[in-house]
Amino acid sequence: MTSETPHNPTDTMAELLKRLGTRSIVFVGLMGAGKTVIGRRVATMLDLPFVDSDHEIETVSRMTIPDLFQRYGEPEFRALEQRVIQRVLEGGPQVLSTGGGAFMNAQTREAVAAHGVSVWLKADIDTLMERVGRKPTRPLLQNADPRSVMERLMAERYPVYETADVTVLTREERKEVIADEVVAALDEYLYGQGEEPRENAV
Repeated sequence: MTSETPHNPTDTMAELLKRLGTRSIVFVGLMGAGKTVIGRRVATMLDLPFVDSDHEIETVSRMTIPDLFQRYGEPEFRALEQRVIQRVLEGGPQVLSTGGGAFMNAQTREAVAAHGVSVWLKADIDTLMERVGRKPTRPLLQNADPRSVMERLMAERYPVYETADVTVLTREERKEVIADEVVAALDEYLYGQGEEPRENAV
């Protein structure tokens, strides 16, 4: 005798969306964690719009992220980022991928808590370094020792990322596998918030 009956994936998606309501699914994590790639996949699975906060910032400012960092500095960039994310969150439900430093802003965390469910894509340093090495224009890695920069960012940011609603380990695995794990984790989290028992529990 099995402890669970098979759960129809379509039913899971419908129930997840019902529990999600008007909230957005918000991906947080360091550069290279796969927030955009996995976010797009999850959005497709759930038939939700996908929004990348960096793309929205570039659209609003008519500048690239590296140019914004260079011209205005990180504090001004983070202030703009916070305003853009706040606006985007008011348009849920959707899947939102955020920049690596976005969740460090207390106002952004409050907005995410009010309008979304946060998902931290957690990765080890070797995975992150291998991935960011493919994109050398990352502004925070314009440094003689990028690994030390990444280690510092992990030390500073991981304790804050740990406050996210859901954590999923990202690694060198197919995006479909990680996305499935995200959806399963969201399913468990959202059911845990409700009072109704799971229909597939026996």
